[in-house]
Amino acid sequence: QVQLVESGGGLVQAGGSLRLSCAVSGISFSRNAMGWYRQAPGKQRELVACISSGGSTNYVDSVKGRFTISRDNAKNTVYLQMNSLKPEDTAVYYCNVRVSPPSYSDSYWKTDFGFWGQGTQVTVSS
Repeated sequence: QVQLVESGGGLVQAGGSLRLSCAVSGISFSRNAMGWYRQAPGKQRELVACISSGGSTNYVDSVKGRFTISRDNAKNTVYLQMNSLKPEDTAVYYCNVRVSPPSYSDSYWKTDFGFWGQGTQVTVSS
């Protein structure tokens, strides 16, 4: 049984930082790609960042230079370090594990493939 458990969300003031963690079990973590998504009220879910099995990363333009995705294969955990947070970053953040593609593809990461965590709320106050 594949399980993803997110943690690290919370309430923070604009300009602050949070680090999200997602612990994965029941699947070969190191062989798969990981993604962090978010969904704000009334908006569609969007990919925030992803990391391939080989460590290649991609970010949505709105978080480039502020967020960093990383993975620790020894701990079966993926992280999202979020700095300089803005009120527009407020959302429920979800982690996802899926087959690592040979190269980055927007269309691939827009699908519901793989397994999902339950989500963690991030609220940034102005």
